[in-house]
Amino acid sequence: MFEQSGQQALLDILVHLLFIGITWWAMQALNFDTFIRKGKVIQARVLFILVTIALASLVSNFFLAYLNYSTQLKYLF
Repeated sequence: MFEQSGQQALLDILVHLLFIGITWWAMQALNFDTFIRKGKVIQARVLFILVTIALASLVSNFFLAYLNYSTQLKYLF
């Protein structure tokens, strides 16, 4: 029982980190320079990081829920 919980925790961590990396890479295609006030570069970088984490969290939670649902389909029959 504890082995499976540990494996699930490791999978969750890896999936979250994977999607943070993918989201960071995808966000690089956007040009936020037009929305940044002069002298507010640090705040813009923090916002960029927070938006990346929030978006990655949404996508990874969807992926993990979908994975969990698909593995539970075997109990349907």
